[in-house]
Amino acid sequence: MNASERDELYQELILEHNKKPRNYRKIDNPSHAVEGYNPICGDHIYLYLKMDENKIIEDIAFEGSGCAISKSSASLLTMTLKGKTEQEARQLFAEFHDLLTGKMDLQKSGHHLGKLAVFSGIWQYPSRIKCASLAWHALESALKDGKKQVSTE
Repeated sequence: MNASERDELYQELILEHNKKPRNYRKIDNPSHAVEGYNPICGDHIYLYLKMDENKIIEDIAFEGSGCAISKSSASLLTMTLKGKTEQEARQLFAEFHDLLTGKMDLQKSGHHLGKLAVFSGIWQYPSRIKCASLAWHALESALKDGKKQVSTE
């Protein structure tokens, strides 16, 4: 996929998930719940997870407000992680972080990102990295230490 095709797919996917975010709801009795905030642009989300005793993500959802990049990233996160193990979620977080910061070359890397690869050019816009990574940092916090609140600062 060339850069022009990637940019077009990026725009389509961002707009689609911003208009119709997947898993945009609150989960009753979640095993993990984290509030995420990006003070630079005002993105504010709540991420909810329900994990079973085998550390498999049975359900994952989010609520909140934010820019199109933040909302679409959270939507894709929930679609990607449902049914995954905690270890798989951690691996995807690391890969997505490397993608956002320009450390991953999609052509040379054996990654597991699927549709998330559409964010590959975001490292060129440093102010947008925090938007795309907010839900992911909330996820990492929930899995790591169960903190109830996380900020991109």
